[in-house]
Amino acid sequence: MVPAWRGVLLVLLSSLCHGIDHAVPGDFMAIAGPLHSKKDASLNEVEPGGLFGCNNKDFKNLKDQIPTLQKYGITHYKVQLTLNSVSLKEKPLDREEGQLQCYRTLLQELNGANIQPIMILHGSDLDRLSTFGTSPADAYAEYAEFLFRLFGDLVHTWITFDISTDVTDSQSLQVLMDAHKKVYTLYHQKYSAGGGRLSIALGSAALRTSLSIQPNLLETVDFLALNVQFDCFNADQLQEWIANQNIKKGLDMLVFSLELIDCNSMEENNKYLSAFKFVEALVGSGAVIIGYDVSQLIPQSNDNQVRPEYSAATSYSAFTTVWERFAAQTPTERDVFLHDTFPNGFLLGASSSAFKVEGGWAEGDKGQSIWDVFGQHGQADNNATADVACDSYHKIDYDVYLLKGLQSKVYHFSISWSRIFPTGLKSKVNSAGVKYYNKLIDRLIKENIKPIVTLYHWDLPQALQESGGWQNETITEAFMEYADFCFSSFGDRIKHWITFHEPWVVSYAGYGTGQHAPGLKDPGNASFKVSHNIVKAHAKAWHVYNDKYRAPQQGQVGISLNSDWAEPKNPNNPDDMSAAERYLQFMLGWFAHPILVNGDYPEVLKMQVHHINTQCSSTVVELPTFTEEEKVYINGTADFLGISHYTSRLVNASESQSCVADYDNIGGFAPHVDPSWPSTSSPWIYVVPWGLRRLLNFVKEEYIKGGLPIYITGNGMPTPYTGEVFNDTARVEYLAAYINEALKAVKTDNVPVTSYIVRSLLDSFEGSEGYHQRYGLHYVNFEDANRQRTPKESAYLFSNIIENNGFPKTKIDKLGSSSLRWSYSRKLPPLPPSNVPSTAIVVWEKFSGQTTFERDMYHYSTFPEDFKWGVSTSAYQIEGGWNADGKGPSTWDTFTHAGNINGGVNGDIACDSYHQLDADLYMLRSLGVNSYRFSISWSRIFPTGQGMVNNKGVEYYNRLINGLLANNISPMVTLYHFDLPQALQDLGGWENDTVLEAFHNYADYCFKTFGDRVKFWMTFNQPHSIVTAGYGIGLFPPEIKNDTASAPYRVAHNLLKVHAKVYHTYDEKYRESQGGVISISLNTEWVEPKDHTDQRDIEAADRYLQLTLGWFAHPIFKNGDYPEVMKWQVANKSELQGLQSSRLPAFTDKEKTYIQGTADVFSINIYATKIVRHKTSRLTPPSFENDIDINVEAYPTNWPTSAIEQHRPTAWGLRRLLNWVKEEYRDVPIYITENGVSTNSNDDFEDLGRIFYYKTYIDEALKAYSLDGVNLKGYTAWSLMDNFEWNLGYSVRFGLHHVDFTNPNRPRTAKRSAMYYSEVIANNGIPLQKEDEFLYGEFRPDFAWSVASAAYQIEGAWRADEKGLSIWDKYTHSLSRIANDENGDVACDSYNRMDEDVELLRNLKVTHYRFSISWPRVLPDGTQRYVNEAGLNYYSKLVDALLAANIKPQATLYHWDLPQALQDVGGWENETIVARFKDYADLLFQRLGDRVKFWITLNEPYIIANLGHGYGTAAPGIFDRPGCGPYEVGHNLIKAHTEAWHLYNSTYRAQQKGLISITINSDWAEPRNPYKQEDVEAARRYMMFYGGWFANPIFNNGDYNEIMKSRVRERSLAQGLTKSRLPEFTEEEKKRIKGTYDYFGFNHYTTILASPLNFRESQQSYDADRGVASLTDRSWLGSGSIWLKVTPFGFRRILNWIKEEYNNPPIYVTENGISERGTNLNDKWREHYYKLYVNEALKAVKYDGVDLRGYTAWCLMDNFEWAAGYAERFGLYYTNYTDANLTRTPKESTKYYRQLIQCNGFPDPRNGPHPCLQPDPEGTTPTQTPGHPTNPSDDAESESVSFLGMQIAASDAMVALYVEFALLITAVLGIVLFAIMYGKLRKKLKIAELF
Repeated sequence: MVPAWRGVLLVLLSSLCHGIDHAVPGDFMAIAGPLHSKKDASLNEVEPGGLFGCNNKDFKNLKDQIPTLQKYGITHYKVQLTLNSVSLKEKPLDREEGQLQCYRTLLQELNGANIQPIMILHGSDLDRLSTFGTSPADAYAEYAEFLFRLFGDLVHTWITFDISTDVTDSQSLQVLMDAHKKVYTLYHQKYSAGGGRLSIALGSAALRTSLSIQPNLLETVDFLALNVQFDCFNADQLQEWIANQNIKKGLDMLVFSLELIDCNSMEENNKYLSAFKFVEALVGSGAVIIGYDVSQLIPQSNDNQVRPEYSAATSYSAFTTVWERFAAQTPTERDVFLHDTFPNGFLLGASSSAFKVEGGWAEGDKGQSIWDVFGQHGQADNNATADVACDSYHKIDYDVYLLKGLQSKVYHFSISWSRIFPTGLKSKVNSAGVKYYNKLIDRLIKENIKPIVTLYHWDLPQALQESGGWQNETITEAFMEYADFCFSSFGDRIKHWITFHEPWVVSYAGYGTGQHAPGLKDPGNASFKVSHNIVKAHAKAWHVYNDKYRAPQQGQVGISLNSDWAEPKNPNNPDDMSAAERYLQFMLGWFAHPILVNGDYPEVLKMQVHHINTQCSSTVVELPTFTEEEKVYINGTADFLGISHYTSRLVNASESQSCVADYDNIGGFAPHVDPSWPSTSSPWIYVVPWGLRRLLNFVKEEYIKGGLPIYITGNGMPTPYTGEVFNDTARVEYLAAYINEALKAVKTDNVPVTSYIVRSLLDSFEGSEGYHQRYGLHYVNFEDANRQRTPKESAYLFSNIIENNGFPKTKIDKLGSSSLRWSYSRKLPPLPPSNVPSTAIVVWEKFSGQTTFERDMYHYSTFPEDFKWGVSTSAYQIEGGWNADGKGPSTWDTFTHAGNINGGVNGDIACDSYHQLDADLYMLRSLGVNSYRFSISWSRIFPTGQGMVNNKGVEYYNRLINGLLANNISPMVTLYHFDLPQALQDLGGWENDTVLEAFHNYADYCFKTFGDRVKFWMTFNQPHSIVTAGYGIGLFPPEIKNDTASAPYRVAHNLLKVHAKVYHTYDEKYRESQGGVISISLNTEWVEPKDHTDQRDIEAADRYLQLTLGWFAHPIFKNGDYPEVMKWQVANKSELQGLQSSRLPAFTDKEKTYIQGTADVFSINIYATKIVRHKTSRLTPPSFENDIDINVEAYPTNWPTSAIEQHRPTAWGLRRLLNWVKEEYRDVPIYITENGVSTNSNDDFEDLGRIFYYKTYIDEALKAYSLDGVNLKGYTAWSLMDNFEWNLGYSVRFGLHHVDFTNPNRPRTAKRSAMYYSEVIANNGIPLQKEDEFLYGEFRPDFAWSVASAAYQIEGAWRADEKGLSIWDKYTHSLSRIANDENGDVACDSYNRMDEDVELLRNLKVTHYRFSISWPRVLPDGTQRYVNEAGLNYYSKLVDALLAANIKPQATLYHWDLPQALQDVGGWENETIVARFKDYADLLFQRLGDRVKFWITLNEPYIIANLGHGYGTAAPGIFDRPGCGPYEVGHNLIKAHTEAWHLYNSTYRAQQKGLISITINSDWAEPRNPYKQEDVEAARRYMMFYGGWFANPIFNNGDYNEIMKSRVRERSLAQGLTKSRLPEFTEEEKKRIKGTYDYFGFNHYTTILASPLNFRESQQSYDADRGVASLTDRSWLGSGSIWLKVTPFGFRRILNWIKEEYNNPPIYVTENGISERGTNLNDKWREHYYKLYVNEALKAVKYDGVDLRGYTAWCLMDNFEWAAGYAERFGLYYTNYTDANLTRTPKESTKYYRQLIQCNGFPDPRNGPHPCLQPDPEGTTPTQTPGHPTNPSDDAESESVSFLGMQIAASDAMVALYVEFALLITAVLGIVLFAIMYGKLRKKLKIAELF
């Protein structure tokens, strides 16, 4: 079956070339050929004739194909002759006579079938043409005339030469053109009378070169024959090429051959577009299309794909053929380097394998593999395991990041069988494993990297090995089912499958020598049995794909075999020749021969096995045999052949026969190496590059008779674990040499190699060698849990090879958008001067009064498509090469060499970017930026600042710019970034007019030299820093600090004037031709007034911005002059200081006009925020700093910090600054040209703080753009990599990439922030993720909507009616336990205000109310010795009141308030409390159980145990035994719960019919670094020590979870204890505890980020046992509680965790809520919290199948919040504690929660208005504030509905539906028209079966 889009292309080729309404002309040519027979596989490869001559078999094959040709309307058929097939002699030799007669018969057969032959006289092989002697053109004409005479009666269309698209050598083409011209003339003079035609077939590059050689070429052809390569991923390329050829209108054009590139992997809809573009290109050329090649457009045979059935060629002839071809080569001939490129579409890439890189050996439900066991049993070097390996299971983004930098076209990886099927069988599928591979595949495809997937790369599931592994024939069925699953799951995207990678290694090393897993040593039996089963398993997998998946998926299945190349040790010894051949057959032929030749093992192998068995008294080798049916089944089961090759061997015959079952002995050979061959760190790999070429030739001769594609699937070499790991020169040389040999095989030997894949992408676990050999292009630090990857030199080399597609003679410059013009290149209009204060003070009025909730609300959105995402650097900070290649010294060279930087460091080398351009481009590609901001070093271009140009410097920047454009990255170039040539500073620097003119000349030179490619220029970076740090405080060179009053103003004045001059030069001389923009990059901090209600502070903040940013921006963007407030301030200060004139220079009117508008865009750098207030500064000494009259306040303690004290990450300042610029300078286009954060000099690969920084700052930029209308056009992060940070040297790091300044190679390593920024760029912002999209829907009809409270927190009446003391009474009355020394003596006085509380509940419309019973109020001493009837009566009345209000009570037996009397005897640490609690529960069941049907035994036992008895921050405040107390208490709590449950179950359930369980609380834990196994494990540990502590015994198996048990036990034993500090349950207790629940009660509030934290081994505590550090994401909204961050996503995830861990129990959420501090009844944050958290709960129900039965809001009213006292308010009702009546006032959130309850969730607005959404009565509904989250009660106009995957307004959706309907009608009419057209075309083209 053929893809439908190819049929569309075929239809379009005919229809559009000749018109819709016209029949296809009778002379239209549909060309095919040469075609295969069915027997010879696909329809398009082997040429009948051609290189193979013509014989009876070829004639028969062609005859068999004629029905196929006729079936598809083929009119012409290509027949190629070769110079080897015919002779110029008048009397040909007998062989030639037979050949010629064969051709004649073939041509007659074609004519008889009404198919006209097109005779190709010759290809493009100049070497063969040169055999014609000194005058090849004359000789070739004789040859052609001979054929005209011989076949002219049968052939009427001739092609002189068929020249492929990649032939561009002008000298070669000149010879061909001369010969063609002579033949053309001859033909038309003597032979064309019968209407024949003649042309030459040319590829695109060949045509271009030929036209330049012979401009009148088109006059020597009767039609233009084109060999077209069409890239479906670059459909515009063909159109651009044809447009550039100036083809004359009306010229006949024939698409002689059509090669489709990358079309099978395209999405189907894109393929149709490509088909149209292809046809459009041809029609648009103006030529008349007379025909086209349809070979790739017609389908293969109906039985999916016909299997190649290769005849059994004799291996000896293949081996000797290759040997004789190369044996005579001298070393010089052999090693000559070929400068050429691979064919277009050649796939260069890298590889890995699952068990070597993934790690995550037990993640999800992954099963053990044989390599897991091998490593864990200490069988690998140094006891290494692959448990973590490279941690690629968690690092998909990291690995794809590397592949992007590498420019890899393909990634070859393997799937772990046991990650998909944990037991190896399809009975159990690991969904987490499937998800992992789906994500990897999708990420690769998104980056246009082709996945090639291996099903089996040595890692058999251990469960299958235990059943015999590959020795058990049943494994073939298991493998087939595994393959079937993979094809069905991933085959829609994977188009290249490899069944087995290097199966020889499996059989030889795994089952023969035992060096590999599974470690068996049986070379005479197991090895051969394993190979036998692998071959059969491969065949089964191939047939499954062929029968079920090939037609719909259009992919290919092959096998990857490994082989050395073998040569005879003594070429003159026939025995050694035979041994060398045998070596190849035992390695390669063992598998290749059955699959590719005849379905059976090679005769050489079988004979050798027979020989050794007959020579020995017993059987040495048991070689299984294939049945005849199996042979047929196996033969031809490969669509391509993968070859892995690493080294070569010299082989001789075994000198003595032995009956030992040893591999070499069985084969009868002995391998050796030449001592001259370079060795590697592997004892078996020697560097023998030419062996690859010879092996490929052998493969071609032996197996590839049918044109089967060859993929080099593994080639590489290891280097040692330690030593010089980055500068891997040996690998660089190895790869260059081996890849060049592959190139020779392709270009010189015509071996059909289509891919080269290096081993490997990463250093990895190397099986039995552990980690001590490094094969990777990227260094992996296995000693760091981050497993960071660093490119080696070999990565940069390979990237260049990929970019150049080989080794071209000259580097191919693939420039990107150099011809494009930059937007906004228009002069900005003048603006009036700023007011004092400016109108921009509206920014503070708008934003400074925001609540924290309003300010920090995260905004999800994206930027426009043309947004510029960049990263920045500057010359001095990264380049190094301070005096290289003629560069002159800069002021910073001089400054640093004088020892002015701490530690005496300097930028002499810095990041060495001057010598590491490839490394920098690699990083930029990986990031995916579309712009790169860098600066030019003035003294590198002009060493003295003026005069002679340094060409080496110019060359460097040219290479940089061209490299950027080749990667579609726009250069943004700063002319001056602080580094003035020292020679100019010696003249006076920026105060000297000569220097100003020199800068102008330097800029002019840069525009002229680079401006054809650079479209964005900045004159100066941070002129404010230049003048203040250099001429004010003397921090920067030139260190002037004795004139702080005037020098900064003078220099700034000069900078503004020379900036304007440079701008005008660009505007007048270059803009029209270059189309760029020019600007200046300014800087400031945002300033916030200390008191935003104090006008003086607001004016002070505005003044600060005017005197920093406005100093330069105001003249340029407004009126050419300084801000009015600046002029006023400096002038007044100057006068008060006794000066005659202002210290601020003045511009003339002419200068003002000249300066105004000298920037096309507003470029700004921002890092931090300050808080200022007005303060009159001192007058003396005069200083630019004191002219502003402000005071900078101390930073608030809650502001985050960075390595630089002044750079506090306060993201909201960015939004406000951008708004200020908008207000002050109108709608100017803005580019953020620097923004970033520092860390200290320690390695910061895991730079979470930087991620938080970008996450929040970019979001504020998004808000400014999408919410505020700021005209933001680009964002540039500072910086690409760590660098020299001016006065701070290398003491801080700003980079997205880590640079090791201690290593002379300056290796660069991507930090986590680089991956994050790359993701933001790829998403073009921060869009709302699909899983976070709002879900409309309702909960189950009987869903329990509740609200909660707790006795101690609300009741008060602490001594009323004989209530006993509780532990919280005592705790709160102790010194300094509670904030503000508050207590619960009165609390909310609910004991006396029951009716009020019930009325609150009634108004909320809740269906349930959760409250707790005070144990000491019922049993004052905790025992039944005295029952307090008054207390019991209170609860009885409460229950009755609730029921009367139709509210169901949910009663908690224990919510932390233990009777103090029981605490006095040990409390929860005394096991007797179990019985006391049971007695207490018994009483309540008796007295209240008739009405209470929902019981909770204990609330949050974690808090009781750990906070109460570990930290001591909750009652009873015990903290002296943190390593034992919590566990003992927890133990008793579980047993107490158990007894209460059993009591109810056995005594009361039957009669009362209630539910009883426990409420457990837990945060959700995300790994701090999701790319890191350590952090994933820490998050898991956090969960198991928190929620799992109590959940596992009750809801799982009656015992603590294994993680908790093993951690506490191991630490206890290490501390010298004899047993674990965690108590153990007896077997009887476990049985009694297990299952003591009716539901899962769950309290949840927030989420944390977890990472490992190692405590001292001796420390005994819960925290030390858990070993987890927690923190929160800075972008998460806060609350009134420091521990509570708003993280709705965590709620859904933890509900799923409960479902998965505890078998999906019924869940009741018994607490969830948010706090605030202070008084604000408009609690939008609480509405936001409930909306999102409840919606996540709904997703858990609807999407994930969580059995959620109820939801409880915490809490009913503000109350006593334990240690926080009354400061934190969680209530839906506000409690006024200053009012004696303790008034409860509804907050706005009550309305929202009531609506949630009434709606039972979130009714879908698409279903129309729901009654539950009716507004509350007038006067009770708050006005919706703009910018706040909306809710389902918004009116219909604002309702959002989902339409075609977009969230749009309901009204817009209605319009869209009408439009969609109209389009549908149009589409139907189009289909009808197409059907009519198709019917016409079908008759002629006969393509009915294409669709």
